[in-house]
This record gives sequence, C-alpha cells and structure tokens, in this order.
Amino acid sequence: MRVPFDRLRTLGTTAALLAAALVPSAPPAVAAAPPMEVYGAWQCSNDACTWGTVRDLTDFDHANHWLVDRGDGRPSVNLVVLSFVHPLRLLDGTTDAQTVDGVPIGINQAVVDYFTSRGIRVMLSIGGITYTDAWNQALAENPALFGQRAAALATRLGVGIEIDYEENTSPNLTGLQTFVDAYRAVHPYDASGADPAARLTIDVAAGDRWLIGLNQYATANWLRTDRPVLDYANAMVPARQPATSGAIANWQEHLTGKPTYNPPVGPLAPAKFTAGLYVAEGSKVRPECNNFAASLQSSTGSWLRSAAPDGAGTSSGLLGYMFWAAERPSVRGVTTVPPNSCEAGVGVGATAHSVAIPMPPLRQS
Repeated sequence: MRVPFDRLRTLGTTAALLAAALVPSAPPAVAAAPPMEVYGAWQCSNDACTWGTVRDLTDFDHANHWLVDRGDGRPSVNLVVLSFVHPLRLLDGTTDAQTVDGVPIGINQAVVDYFTSRGIRVMLSIGGITYTDAWNQALAENPALFGQRAAALATRLGVGIEIDYEENTSPNLTGLQTFVDAYRAVHPYDASGADPAARLTIDVAAGDRWLIGLNQYATANWLRTDRPVLDYANAMVPARQPATSGAIANWQEHLTGKPTYNPPVGPLAPAKFTAGLYVAEGSKVRPECNNFAASLQSSTGSWLRSAAPDGAGTSSGLLGYMFWAAERPSVRGVTTVPPNSCEAGVGVGATAHSVAIPMPPLRQS
C-alpha cells in the first residue's frame, strides 16, 4: 500500500516527537541562591540593654568572644547593633551618671573598635519598646534636631543608625519623616555601603499585623528599590519564637503586603529586609544559639535565600538574619555569656550560609 506524501510527513513528525519524548530533558536552570548579606546580632551589654557602665574590655571579650570567633578565628556575624540609645536623652544631649552628650557611657569608641577591627559592621539602635514614649517626645519636640544629633553621633563613632520606634497605634510619621530627612541631609543614601554612617535602617514587626502604620509608611516611602531612602528594614522577633511554618508565614506577609488594609500595606522587596530570630528567650537558650541543626536559621534557610519577589523588587532572597540578642537582653533572662555562647548555632550558621565578612554591598533591586 502506498502512503501519501503528506501522511509520510505526518508520521515522520510524530515519530520524531515520540523519540524526543523518550530523551530525558535537561532540568530547568535554577538560579544560585544569593549569599547571605546580613547576618547580625543585637548586642545588649551586661545590664539589659542600658549600657550604663563603661565596660572592661577583657570582661567584654570573655562575654562576647563568640561574636568575633566562631571557633576557627572567623567572626560569627558580620553586623552588631548596639542596643539601645535613649531617644530623648540623645535629643537633649543629656549628661548624667550613665550618659554623656545623650549617649550611654558604655557605647564608646573602644566597644565599636572591638568589632570593626575584626571586620564586623557596627550600628546603634535608637529606641526599643521601653523607649517608645521617649521617641514620641523627641519627635514632638524637635525631630529635625533629633535627626541631626543622630547623624552627628554616627559620624563621631563611625557607625550606622537603626530606628527602633515601636509606636503601634499612632506613630508620629510626620515627625519621623523630618528625622529621616535631617539624617539624610548629613549622610545621603549610599548604595555602595562604603560609608558606615550612611547606613540607616528601621525595625518593623515580624509580619504586617503590628506596627501597621509605621510599616505601611516605611514600605511605601523609604524601602522602595526605585528610590531608596532607608537601606533596609528588620522584621523583628514576635512575642515567642515561632515554628518554621510560622516564621515563614510572618516574613511572607512583608513580601506580599496587605492590599485589603486601609490604607493598604504594599509588598516589600526581598532585598529590603532581614528576618529576626531569638537566640535567648526568657530562661531558655535557643537552638538558634547552640544547635544549628535544630535551628530556624537551618530549617528556614533555603526559603529565606530563595524567597521570590511578590510585587516588589526583582531579586530573590531576603538579606539575611538578625538575632535577638547577645549578652544580657533582660534582667531576669538567660544570657549568651559562656557556657551559653552561640558558636554552635549562629557561628555554624555563618559557615553553612557562606556569610561574607566583612559585609558585602547590599543588593539594590
């Protein structure tokens, strides 16, 4: 039987398709996860974040050596945020038994140099939840001068500044905008990250359902990739350390935003925030401190490094992790002082996640 030419062509095409189907196709290309750019710890000194005494550096090193040495001579972190500076005392330039020119006497050049001499970036956190009323007072009194004094402090110590303003119900956004404008007039945004004093960040809640007004405003006005004002935000720790699924759900809220809120909270680019985890919580030393294999920086690491944009930004992966908190974050809580130091959790994680030290320039998209 003769087969028409068109039929032969059809059969040939079909055979070719069947043959191709039997050949295993190459797996789709998967973009390599970006290196973890920010891997840091809030540092609270030995008096529950007051920094009210000048530290003996031998004692300070004993308490915090794990931060600068994960066990092989390399630091466990590439950022330390000294917490906290009292907002109103900074504005007023207070000098008393615990403060000089508005700065706790324990936060000094020697402590900054302890970290920077080892390639660790240093920032100062202004505020904290204990000082929320002080933030409100400073912003109401003279937010421009407040921003100028924060900028002068950053210049003097060679550090960046973190805004930790935890007013949940009625944040003074007009005053805070003035503060940011005054700071940026002295230290403009620096995409290269070369100027330590130009690093200006803000703390937001673990997800989008607390500090809503602050989060909405910062996301819309300061954390955009097309016209950045602040370098990034820290998604802080929630009331309790969550499970893996809960932690990811919190962080995903920032990526997605809350379009049904009034006003809506827009999506946040992955490259514009970090994820907060406890290392010490109440009376417990967490696996995040001393057991990387059982830690959230292990179980969430793959998600964090590959989290896709969901309406903002173009690159995948959050900037990294921030850990709350080194040494003594509360009067009655556990410390990270030996034997509770965190080389086996935070330190091992720095190796597992190939954390760069010193911190590299941050992604801008």
